[in-house]
Amino acid sequence: MSIFDRSSLQASSLADLHAIASELSIDGYRRLRKDELIGAILDRQSTGASEESPADPLAEALDERDQEPSSRRRRGGRRRRSGSASASEDASARDESADKAPSTRASSDAAEAPPEPEEAVEGVVELLPGGSGFVRVNPPEPSDEDIYVSAAQVRRCELVSGDRISGPRRPPRRSERFASLVRVDAVNGQPLDELAASPRFEDLPVSFPTVRLTLNSDDPTVKAIDSLAPVGRGSRVTITGPPRAGKTEALRRLATALAGQEELQLWLVLAGARPEEVPEWAGIVEPSAAAPLGSSLEARGQALEMVIEPVRRLVSRGANAVVLVDGLDAVPNHVAARTLASARNVVDGGSLTVIATAEAPRGGETTVIALDPRLAGAGRFPALDLAASGTMRPELLVGDPGAEAIAQARAEALG
Repeated sequence: MSIFDRSSLQASSLADLHAIASELSIDGYRRLRKDELIGAILDRQSTGASEESPADPLAEALDERDQEPSSRRRRGGRRRRSGSASASEDASARDESADKAPSTRASSDAAEAPPEPEEAVEGVVELLPGGSGFVRVNPPEPSDEDIYVSAAQVRRCELVSGDRISGPRRPPRRSERFASLVRVDAVNGQPLDELAASPRFEDLPVSFPTVRLTLNSDDPTVKAIDSLAPVGRGSRVTITGPPRAGKTEALRRLATALAGQEELQLWLVLAGARPEEVPEWAGIVEPSAAAPLGSSLEARGQALEMVIEPVRRLVSRGANAVVLVDGLDAVPNHVAARTLASARNVVDGGSLTVIATAEAPRGGETTVIALDPRLAGAGRFPALDLAASGTMRPELLVGDPGAEAIAQARAEALG
């Protein structure tokens, strides 16, 4: 059965077709035009010349081409462009190899070695700009034990950075530095065949948050938020207040409390942030995207959407993610609305929590954390405005006694 069809080959770049032709040992493939090269690949398949090619030749070809040093590729190119004498030597070598092939096959049939068992690996995907990536076995730090993932596998399985995947690996070949992933067996603990049949993110059944986020912190602001405006997995949260009310500082303190929790994937988007504030995030969580003060409204919206899209895919696969947004007012209204609407607690699945700063509630929040600028300006923390803060259905997160305590505290604040 043919491995490639004409339509998939037509959609491939010339560099990818050259890599495939090299794997299939097609002579003079670099002199062929694209249509001629596609025809040669299809002809080679139909004659069975690719019998000994790998199970996924495109992935293998891209794999080896991406891992091969550029200097080696250049040297190979010069050898192929050498004179006719070199071409004759290559032809003679191929003929000699063909003459020896029957005896080689006979000897291998007589004493065929058992296949080596596949070594299973698991780790977190980190994509590279070129479309390929690595499985980080000890995330987030890279190591020599990481596993290379070809661009073909990334596209086929629709992988995004942050996916936890598992599958067998093969050891490095020739001058490759890293081992390569043979195939993807599971993504975020879900078998690949089940994943393909999963519904769209928008169609997933949702419910109000029922699992409280763990905020083990002695910080007075974080303790006040946890007690009086609790946040759950899947909450839609805005930290509100006028300028200089301490919204960014409150977000940083929450990020510090959430960082390092293995069961949560933490993402940060800085939209319209002051340049002086960007370094203050160092050591807490690295920004996933940033469009600081001075960037266009469209650039800020694109930065936020670039993060929200892959996170939605992660959550649909069962992950629990928290997206922190500093500056929801700095992006177009439709992007802000879609970002908040993406927060949800999936029934028997993952969750996407969005915690964003804004001057006023945007509508649709499940939790509002309102700050009092007078208290913040006087250095009195926590600077929560209890009358304007609150959580919908808090009993689902803290139980009925906890919900009654929150109501009593708000009543006392209202006087």
